[in-house]
Amino acid sequence: MNRGSLDSILFGNGPVLEWQERVEIALGTARGLAYLHSGCEQRIIHCDVKPENILLHDNLQVKISDFGISKLLSREQSTFFTALRGTRGYLAPEWLTGSPISDKADVYSYGMVLLEIVTGRKNCSLQTHSHITESNNSEGNGLSSYSSGSELRLIYFPLIALQMHERRRYMEVADPRLEGGVTSEEVEKLVRIALCCVHQDPALRPTMANIVGMLEGGLPLSEPRVESLNFLRAYGQRFTETLRMQGSNEQNELGLNLHMNATSNGASSGTENSLSYITSQQLSGPR
Repeated sequence: MNRGSLDSILFGNGPVLEWQERVEIALGTARGLAYLHSGCEQRIIHCDVKPENILLHDNLQVKISDFGISKLLSREQSTFFTALRGTRGYLAPEWLTGSPISDKADVYSYGMVLLEIVTGRKNCSLQTHSHITESNNSEGNGLSSYSSGSELRLIYFPLIALQMHERRRYMEVADPRLEGGVTSEEVEKLVRIALCCVHQDPALRPTMANIVGMLEGGLPLSEPRVESLNFLRAYGQRFTETLRMQGSNEQNELGLNLHMNATSNGASSGTENSLSYITSQQLSGPR
């Protein structure tokens, strides 16, 4: 594809995507997934929706790639059981608990991608700062955390998106590089859709066809169900505990794998690392 992957464009050092370009990419991806789920003779569950697998033409036409672990279902079949597959950080909770998998697992992954489109950053990231205080974590909400003897701060954007939705402070979620090129109402629309996509209960997630309708404006926006999003708070707290346990030099020993992205993320001036995945036990919480 002429412009490469969404991952390289969104997190790279090239020109910043304008808001309308992001909306077009989100809509093109939603249309592609809707076609896979309901427009083919067989239902296709992609199982690995992430920015690296969203390819773009010069005109921002979207192509969804990498069907190596996809699953074909008959029109009568709605769920299946399988071993864990996909990329951690985009995996729906049902992957981690051995529950039946449906097309709603792709919806969850799409929601995580949509949050990254809004923020311009990886959903799970570590940022280094020369001076950090603990005042940002006074509520004990997992927004900020510190590894022992280091200046690493955890940023878990899905939790931030939920909290800013509850406070109706949507501009605090938007990519700061947009510099006023988006309104609060426009950000609210995508954040609300994304939060609906990442409901813990698959039955509460919209279909990809309905997501297309909401993005196009033909369907009213759904309201995120906070009771099915509280697991994000547990995830944020678990990330906090992991950093406190590990410290700056022990991250790999307890299974927290870091994909170093210090030079490729233009949003962070070379100081941000992304959490490429975390162990399923850490993500799924108490059984």
